[in-house]
Amino acid sequence: MAEPMRIRATMAGDVADVKVLMNHPMETGTRKDAKTGQLVPAHFISEVTATINGAPVLNAEIGGAVSRNPYLGFKVKGPKAGDKVVVKWVDNKGDKNSAEATIG
Repeated sequence: MAEPMRIRATMAGDVADVKVLMNHPMETGTRKDAKTGQLVPAHFISEVTATINGAPVLNAEIGGAVSRNPYLGFKVKGPKAGDKVVVKWVDNKGDKNSAEATIG
């Protein structure tokens, strides 16, 4: 299982500001190992989804060009303080991770 994600979700008026830090190596498959000279296999997040109270608000396809431990920030109009945000990702090797937070 992957390391936990960190999510912070706050309200500013009628807009929820969601910030997510995802722990992942994000290997492109083109970097060589300094000791062996062999290519490090590709290992990257390929899809990120977010829901608020079960309703989808974000679906993103990303790839190896994104840096290690990606940061994702997005804003959603309409939720209320106390609503639940769930963020999930899947990587190219089938690993999955999810985390949730309450909008404050």
